[in-house]
Amino acid sequence: MEKITKEVFLSYLNRLHPDASCALIYKNDYELLISIILSAQTTDIKVNEVTSILFEKYPDFLSLSKASISDIENIIHKLGLYHAKAKNIISCADKISNEYNGKTPNNFDLLSTLSGVGRKTANVFLSEYYNMNTLGVDTHIMRVAKRLQIAEDGDNSYGTEKKLKAFFQETDYRKLHHMIIAFGRNECNARKPLCASCEIKQYCKYGHDL
Repeated sequence: MEKITKEVFLSYLNRLHPDASCALIYKNDYELLISIILSAQTTDIKVNEVTSILFEKYPDFLSLSKASISDIENIIHKLGLYHAKAKNIISCADKISNEYNGKTPNNFDLLSTLSGVGRKTANVFLSEYYNMNTLGVDTHIMRVAKRLQIAEDGDNSYGTEKKLKAFFQETDYRKLHHMIIAFGRNECNARKPLCASCEIKQYCKYGHDL
């Protein structure tokens, strides 16, 4: 099967989703980091719904660090994994308040020590807030990368991240993250991908025979 080139893929994504951007609603580093942590295994729409309440009641890391777990759970209960997320965001807020003067660090290794923050969250935060050329890999990006043979079926998120970074130029990472997610949500979704109308299906293991 023919392999897709980065030029072909980028051109197609730019035509489909030229204005792709972060769908989370935030005003500062606190709101963005907490929103990304809450976004695991749920939709951005649901996250925005609960954070509109959460951030009004707890407007910064210090106030969130002093919240009760039961109150946070009550606010975010419509999200998946809300028990763990409530615990994580309180712990995260406490560490940032006490160790980083209430400001989210702009360092991957430091971010990775925070509760609820893994590779994807750290990369997404650094890209979105500090404009760094990083590439956060979520389930949409993993699926698309594997279908297009940029990554292997057995690759985890870190393996997929490394192969995507080797495939594309560093200056493309930030925009790619949003465009591939939009493509994965709208066209190349998990259950009913729109293969018939896809212009790059000849490169895809899933749709090339259609």
